[in-house]
Amino acid sequence: MPDFKDIIGHEELISHLQNAIRLKKISHAYILDGEEGSGKSLIARAFAQTLQCEKGGVSPCGSCRSCKQAVSGNQPDIIQVEHRSAGSVGVEDIREQLCGDIQIRPYNSPYKIYLIDEAEKMTIQAQNALLKTIEEPPAYGIILLLTTNSEAFLPTILSRCVTLKLRPVKDSLIRKYLMEELKLPDYQADLCTAFARGNVGRARMLALSEHFSELKDHAIHLVRHMNDMELWEITEAIRKVADYKADINDYLDLLVLWYRDVLLFKATRQIDGLVFSEEINYISFQASRISYEGLEQIIEALEKAKTRLKANVNFELVMELLLLTIKEN
Repeated sequence: MPDFKDIIGHEELISHLQNAIRLKKISHAYILDGEEGSGKSLIARAFAQTLQCEKGGVSPCGSCRSCKQAVSGNQPDIIQVEHRSAGSVGVEDIREQLCGDIQIRPYNSPYKIYLIDEAEKMTIQAQNALLKTIEEPPAYGIILLLTTNSEAFLPTILSRCVTLKLRPVKDSLIRKYLMEELKLPDYQADLCTAFARGNVGRARMLALSEHFSELKDHAIHLVRHMNDMELWEITEAIRKVADYKADINDYLDLLVLWYRDVLLFKATRQIDGLVFSEEINYISFQASRISYEGLEQIIEALEKAKTRLKANVNFELVMELLLLTIKEN
């Protein structure tokens, strides 16, 4: 389990939890709401480890018996509620693993802490079962609901929990992490940071993904040579893009980032701030050739393509219209 100091960003949220520990004003139920990869699981586990730490500080000591058990996943009073079904968290999951178990006092800790990942998957029956425990919890019981969508909870659940929303992490912190911890070169760190939109977990996944690297290389090759392509080559390009149909939003986002770089360089003549700074020769050439109006039309066409694909418009037709718009400008 991580220490709070190992978590990138979320300083205000962590400060809130540490102040609750310091002032001994710990709620019996928390909702940590953030998108997948945002860090809510790391925060929940650091919080749980700190609460059970034998040193009683606002961060886990890492060396006491409880901390060592927590790190190895064997702390008996930090309980991960398992999902029996991939699609939902059922009422029996909650009754057997939490509602019944919480009546048994902690083995050797001040608290009994329950973590429910993907808590938005709880059925209405499961939430109602949990509600009874939240309404009258034992003094030692703490429940941590980790979710990507707190709006999925019953209003009665929301009203009895402290809801903590995870905000996007600053790009500068993500970029620093990628370069210092994962040893990424600056241009690759810039791309992953721009694509992650404040999500450290997503940035890490992109940095380590061979598939994303392949996706990026194909997209960049396309925009480099689009204006030199004949119509038959565009048809062939559409066929190749179809290989990335499952990741088409990421593919189109890469194209948006490229043309925003072209627009930024055209306006400023500065390399600083470009996501694809290592491609400056191509970006400079396109900035000199494409008008401001043309760049705006291309970016608008990319956004329209995303909308049309979400509406299940024919894939090949959408891509043909898009690539022809890019070529015409």
